[in-house]
Amino acid sequence: MENKKAIEKFEKVISEAKRMIFFGGAGVSTESGIPDFRSVDGLYSQKFDYPPETMLSYTFYRNHPEEFFRFYREKMLGYDAKPNAAHRKLAEWEQQGKLTAVITQNIDGLHQAAGSKKVIELHGSVLRNYCEKCREFYTAEHMLVSEGIPQCKCGGRVKPDVVLYEEGLDQNTLTDAVNHIADADVLIIGGTSLVVYPAAGLIDYFRGDYLVVVNRDPTPRDKHADIVLQGSIGEIFSSL
Repeated sequence: MENKKAIEKFEKVISEAKRMIFFGGAGVSTESGIPDFRSVDGLYSQKFDYPPETMLSYTFYRNHPEEFFRFYREKMLGYDAKPNAAHRKLAEWEQQGKLTAVITQNIDGLHQAAGSKKVIELHGSVLRNYCEKCREFYTAEHMLVSEGIPQCKCGGRVKPDVVLYEEGLDQNTLTDAVNHIADADVLIIGGTSLVVYPAAGLIDYFRGDYLVVVNRDPTPRDKHADIVLQGSIGEIFSSL
C-alpha cells in the first residue's frame, strides 16, 4: 500500500516536472543480467584468485594484464545484455522532454542502446577502447574476440575507456554531472546503494523540488527523500 501511494505521488511529480535528472547505479543493469558487486549473486560472492576491486584496479591492470583482461572479458563486457524496462522508460521520458539527462555509474552502454541521448557516464564505457600509444579506437566486440593482452596494430596496449580503482573521475564529466543536478527540479536516484564515492556525493548538489529514491534495498538518502520506492526498478518504472 505504501508503494501504491508513493507511485501515485511519483506520477504526479513526473507529470509536472520540467527538468528531471536520473542518477543510476548497478541495480539498473542487474535486471539485464549484468552482475553487480554487492548482491547475493554479485561479483563479491563469486570465487576468483583476487577480490574484484583488486582485479579492477589500475595497479593490477599494469602488473597482471593477462589476468585483468581474462576477468574483464568474462565479467565486465556483458556483450549480450539488452536494455530493460527502466532503460526504456528513461529514454521515453527524455523523448517527451521531461528528462534532461541520465547520470550513470554503469559502463555497459545500455542507456544509449535504449535510446537515451544525453548520458553522462561517470565511470566510462566498455564500448570505447583506446590504444595507450596512438589512441586508435577499438570496439567492445574487438576486445571480446581478442586473446591475451589486446594489442593495437601499432604495438600499443588497448585499454578500456573505464575508470579503474585508483584512477580519478574525469573532471569535465564531473562538472557536467554537477551542473545538470544543480539545475534539476526533480532528481531520481535509482539502482544504487549510494556508497561509492565520489560519485554518490554528486547528489549533494541537488537543490530542486523533489528527491526520489527507487532501490531494492534502503539507502543512506531515504530519510532525505520526498518519495521512496523499494523494489525492482524495472517493475516500478513499468507501472508508471
